[in-house]
Amino acid sequence: MKRSTQVIGQSGVFLDALERASRAAALDRPVLVIGERGTGKELVAERLHHLSPRWDQPLVTMNCAALPETLIEAELFGHEAGAFTGASKARAGRFEEADGGTLFLDELGTLSMGAQERLLRAVEYGEVTRIGASRPLRVDVRIVAATNEHLPDRVEDNTFRADLLDRLCFEVVTLPPLRARKSDIPVLADFFGRRMASELGRDEWAGFSAEMEEAMRDYRWPGNVRELRNVVERAVYRWERAGPVGAIEFDPFDSPYRPAGANGKRPTPTPTPTPAAPPTGAQDDEEVAACEVGPSDFKSRVALFERELLTKSLAEHRFNQRATAEALGLSYDQLRHALRRHDLIGAVA
Repeated sequence: MKRSTQVIGQSGVFLDALERASRAAALDRPVLVIGERGTGKELVAERLHHLSPRWDQPLVTMNCAALPETLIEAELFGHEAGAFTGASKARAGRFEEADGGTLFLDELGTLSMGAQERLLRAVEYGEVTRIGASRPLRVDVRIVAATNEHLPDRVEDNTFRADLLDRLCFEVVTLPPLRARKSDIPVLADFFGRRMASELGRDEWAGFSAEMEEAMRDYRWPGNVRELRNVVERAVYRWERAGPVGAIEFDPFDSPYRPAGANGKRPTPTPTPTPAAPPTGAQDDEEVAACEVGPSDFKSRVALFERELLTKSLAEHRFNQRATAEALGLSYDQLRHALRRHDLIGAVA
């Protein structure tokens, strides 16, 4: 299956990492790829395989974190019929499937100590033994592994085997996070935006406004390229006006109506604020009421502000709904929905 994601970047730190991976590709040695989530570790593993002499042989991927500990060894090394409950027939493991090619082990740090010990033997001697079998099988496999952890610290904590790490770290390729390659952000954003516009059937792609490009450069991107792709594609599909995209939402969960508290826990009650000093005569009744409103009226205050904003903007644009929608950065349908929610349809009918 052809992958739709490409390795894109022009920053020096990113190109240096790619260059290191490209040089290591020709050598028949293990490579360890390190990087935060969303930095493209699997794409680099594919690059290592396709630039190697094994390019025409299988590239087999296994996510070590996606399987329960009891099944990892069976997936890696295979099993014979009747080796355990449910093993009705023999099955080859990932090592056998990758024979002659490359085995990519993602999330390597999640392997149990028992699986690490058997993996060490396979890497060291080129032999695997199916669960329930008495004879080992010879395999010719190149290992590429990836993790978002600092494995030397795991060795110090006795949760990762030092001898296995020594065998796998012939070359270590550390991918920089997106916040360290700011010059790549507009390039990636343009690529993802242009592709999303094409998917939506739009004939033209005007890019992003200068303000939005600056906002993307200043954001820290904890989810790296994967997060950037989501943010860009979401902004493009929501933008229904002509011209450059002028609105971006970094946090799709941000809403004044989202449930309070995390993981289903009840939020800690907010203490009642100390009453403010009596207002001066310069303050009108509306300001006095606002001082007395407590935290429990937050939603009501948001709704009141939204209604007042709609009313004021409609008046400023002579109740022209399309002009009002454009001024507020809304589509026509979004404005109509907001007007109905606040019973303002009659005011503009």
